[in-house]
Amino acid sequence: MLELDDNRWSELTHAYGAASDIPDLLHALAKRPEQQGPNDEPWLTLWSSLCHQGDVYTASYAAIPHVVEIALSQANPIDFGFLLFPASVDVARTNGRGPEVPDFLLPAYDLAISRLPDCVLAHRGESWSRDMTVAAMAAMAVSKSHHALAEAVMNLDEDWVSKINNGDWD
Repeated sequence: MLELDDNRWSELTHAYGAASDIPDLLHALAKRPEQQGPNDEPWLTLWSSLCHQGDVYTASYAAIPHVVEIALSQANPIDFGFLLFPASVDVARTNGRGPEVPDFLLPAYDLAISRLPDCVLAHRGESWSRDMTVAAMAAMAVSKSHHALAEAVMNLDEDWVSKINNGDWD
């Protein structure tokens, strides 16, 4: 895992340029792991910088191990972004919406993705919102390389669920 004080963060990129700001955002995330609003920091900037309109960047891959580690270290309920964000980044990666994972980041990135079921398991006893349930299903799917399924689950809204349940295919 790329340490947060490693100078290589400034060589990595995100949607707005050099990623030297990402370590501070990850530090802030570790201090606020609970459920947050959609426009609350640090999630707002992490999403807009690292998974911008479905595109991902080299810094996205470096951040994922930290996000997963924070999720695993929490005994209390976490924000659904801890599961949805890694799933979204990995779906974007497999859809060609970003560069290849740099070799020096690949082992930690792959390990983090494989540990997503551990995150789900660690928080299974908590009360889950619909968003958390969708995020957990997507995280499980990407951890098993079922990216199309993860993407479909992430795109399910109440209208689609109702259509599926009612067999309304028109």
